[in-house]
Amino acid sequence: VQLQASGGGLVQAGGSLRLSCSASGRTFSDYDMGWFRQAPGKEREFVSVIKWSGGSTFYADSVKGRFTISGDNAKSTVYLQMNSLKPEDTAVYYCAAGRSLRIVSTEKNYDYWGQGTQVTVSS
Repeated sequence: VQLQASGGGLVQAGGSLRLSCSASGRTFSDYDMGWFRQAPGKEREFVSVIKWSGGSTFYADSVKGRFTISGDNAKSTVYLQMNSLKPEDTAVYYCAAGRSLRIVSTEKNYDYWGQGTQVTVSS
């Protein structure tokens, strides 16, 4: 699976961005699709995941209520709508794919990663 993340940019606090992650190479719906982020000087952390089996979604507490993950199976694309952005959301955002994930927040459980897209939120 090849993943291509896009949609990052510079936005003021309180603003919104929508990230996209397009997948190719294998059947998209076989994989759970997640988003992680890594801020400067910090470890990469889990943001959100959508499980194609059943459509369940999960979020880190830090983004719950502000971010929404969704997917379009026909386009093999997963989206991360980010609202009410805060300066602490500044990071490189990565999309990732894994099969039948039991623990969605652990990055080592994901098999494929995109290249990352920079999100910068100014105060």
